[in-house]
Amino acid sequence: MAIEAVVTCSEAECALDRLPGFEVRLRARFPEIGELQPSGRRHPPVTMAEALELAALRLQAQAGCAVSFSRTVRTPEPGVFQVVVEYTEEAVGRLAFELAQSLCQAALDDTPFDLAAALAQLRELDEDERLGPSTGSIVQAAVARGIPYRRLTRGSLVQFGWGSRQRRIQAAEMDRTSAIAESIAQDKELTKKLLLAAGVPVPLGRPVSDAEDAWAAACEVGLPVVVKPRDGNQGKGVTVNIVTRDHLLLAYAAAHEISSDVMVERFIPGHDFRLLVVGDKLVAAARRDPPHVIGDGRHTIRQLVDQVNQDPRRGDGHATSLTRMRLDDIALARLAVQGYTPDSVPAKGKRVVLRNNANLSTGGTATDVTDDVHPEVAERAIAAAQMIGLDICGVDVVCETVHKPLEEQQGGVVEVNAAPGLRMHLSPSYGKGRGVGEAIVADMFEPGDDGRIPVVAVTGTNGKTTTVRLAAHLLGCSGKRVGMTNTDGVYIAGQRIDTGDCSGPRSARNVLMHPDVDAAVFETARGGILREGLAFDRCQVAVVTNIGQGDHLGLNYITTVEDLAVLKRVVVQNVAPDGMAVLNAADPIVAEMAHGCPGRVTFFAADRHVPVMAAHRAQGGRVVYVEGGAIVAAEGRRQHRIPLSQVPLTRGGSIGFQVENAMAAVAAAWALDLDWDTIARGLRSFVNDADNAPGRFNVFDYGGATLIADYGHNPDAIAALSKAVESMPARRRSVVISGAGDRRDEDIRQQTEILGDAFDEVVLYQDQCQRGRADGEVLALLREGLAKARRTRHVVEIRGEFAAIDAALARLAPGDLCLILIDQIDEALAHIAQRCREQAVAMPSASACEAA
Repeated sequence: MAIEAVVTCSEAECALDRLPGFEVRLRARFPEIGELQPSGRRHPPVTMAEALELAALRLQAQAGCAVSFSRTVRTPEPGVFQVVVEYTEEAVGRLAFELAQSLCQAALDDTPFDLAAALAQLRELDEDERLGPSTGSIVQAAVARGIPYRRLTRGSLVQFGWGSRQRRIQAAEMDRTSAIAESIAQDKELTKKLLLAAGVPVPLGRPVSDAEDAWAAACEVGLPVVVKPRDGNQGKGVTVNIVTRDHLLLAYAAAHEISSDVMVERFIPGHDFRLLVVGDKLVAAARRDPPHVIGDGRHTIRQLVDQVNQDPRRGDGHATSLTRMRLDDIALARLAVQGYTPDSVPAKGKRVVLRNNANLSTGGTATDVTDDVHPEVAERAIAAAQMIGLDICGVDVVCETVHKPLEEQQGGVVEVNAAPGLRMHLSPSYGKGRGVGEAIVADMFEPGDDGRIPVVAVTGTNGKTTTVRLAAHLLGCSGKRVGMTNTDGVYIAGQRIDTGDCSGPRSARNVLMHPDVDAAVFETARGGILREGLAFDRCQVAVVTNIGQGDHLGLNYITTVEDLAVLKRVVVQNVAPDGMAVLNAADPIVAEMAHGCPGRVTFFAADRHVPVMAAHRAQGGRVVYVEGGAIVAAEGRRQHRIPLSQVPLTRGGSIGFQVENAMAAVAAAWALDLDWDTIARGLRSFVNDADNAPGRFNVFDYGGATLIADYGHNPDAIAALSKAVESMPARRRSVVISGAGDRRDEDIRQQTEILGDAFDEVVLYQDQCQRGRADGEVLALLREGLAKARRTRHVVEIRGEFAAIDAALARLAPGDLCLILIDQIDEALAHIAQRCREQAVAMPSASACEAA
């Protein structure tokens, strides 16, 4: 993961040797940045952008973040650079850029920069942002198995897998664990009752109403006792081995701070053990020792605590494997019981306990004893977890040893914990760590299950939306609930749940998060890839429809079709090893992408003799082509044929670009192992109307004239549309067109250059958004493109899309054909449909307006 920054440098900043002393001052403030200009490098000179890059990367590294990649690239604009820096947490990466900018500015102005404070700020933010050890271990185990994950909050709520196969955890708690089970685990008295019913030994005790009642209960069960919150967790407010009234009163106050309901129980002598149960298995066990120091005859207890806390493994909270010891009221009371104060100097070798509960959160230590647990002890722990209903359960046992059954040594289960901390098992103070993350993932996902649903990603210049819609339709015909994103919206099982251009990764991620999605088909546009990358780590099928002359060239420093191809092939490079890339063999720049595909390749083209496809077929690869009026899918000697007469989208094969879209969708469905009857049925039932595929060659009847509405908006699309309408009979042909202002001048002109040779009349209109162009500038470029038109004889300029449509419709007569290149898809199609209805009313003898 990386952040991109566009950095503009002054003329002096484009060569740091023009800034005398800058590099020396920069290294003085941040020595670890190293040498900006390596020995031997003189051309090109180092820029301020590169200094910013190195500072942002190495500040993170010095703060303890595992980052190593960064790069700076010059753009075509003088003095403008693209800087890319890796991060482990996005917020940390952004802060590193801000601090790097401040550092460079300080070196430039020769002002102070507080490096220690900057690094501390980065470390603190990193600790706040990154997953804790428990959740992190589960995520790492999932990644090792190839299971995708997505962090749903800044906390510990994580989704594993996609769509209908997803699972979720929050810290060490599974989505299938009921709220009732968690509630029971928090109620210590109810837990005891249920465990007794299951035959699990537990200590005597009862809830108490106040401090005096607590002392009465202690006298009833007999000292020593344990005081704890009735609905606590993680050992908060728990005090054990209380033998005096004063100590009990302090313990009651500590427990009451956590919960108004407090319990007093008989203290069971022995060691404190934590047994971790996942599903129906005991996966780890640790002996927990309370925080303590060993006297040396020279240092006070306070000094000994400070020495222990210097251990780099100890920190605050749960981010480190151990927690710092504290000399709080509970510790002072425990010291008093032993006859000490913090300033006492214990004898050499004397063990001084600071508190009796052994939770790691209070500064205790853990020793792995997993291999020592007696089978009957394991059975009792599993029974306790299942009686409560916890899928991941921390069972606290007190006994002399886990080598013997609990009943033989008067041991017992003192607590059952939901969402138990895992760090004592992952990184015990003594003994080997256990793969508890792997055990949890194994309980959520069967062997071989990676939680993924089939994902088809479609990119290219033209035909993406239709290919996406058709591929999703074919998958739907197989019985799957399909999630789909495209430039019209987000669809779940055919229902649109979001509108607008949803061809970016944000919309795709929302689909992968939806629990009712069995397969997903994503339109993957260049803008989304540039902003946020891909929504997935890998896809089962990647389709590249074409590159052609490209589109949006000149934006985001992508100036050539080669640049565009580098961007689009990212989808192919992220095909799963057992997946498939579906590539247009007739487009050389697309066919070349096959070399970067980790999986297999299917080539498609109308002409099976395209050299790259013919060679691929000869080598046993999959190909899809047109022959004898049918789409043919071939692999080796096997062939499947689907007559184009049974593919309404292609109008009997007469619409060439729709034939290409159909071939691409067929290849994608084939890659997903759909049976051929389903594919054929899906092709027959796919209707290319304004409801099912808005703005994609929607055909209407207007009083005997043919209307075609399409969203074509680049020269390749215009050429394909012009060729398509030539195959349709017409007395007179007209076209309505505008141009997007964010295209290059030559791209806007070329559109009308093509149309001028194919249409008798052209209606030019200026749309709502000129995208940075001056008023009338786009219309002027479109008019320039018609200067040498061989066919067009009548040109009209109109302001407003709907006014232009109405003007064109007013000139239509039966037998005419009008191509309307719409901009506002939904609104324009509604407008056209309304005009068709009005025409049908005005001419009752004419056939009713309908999408052909």
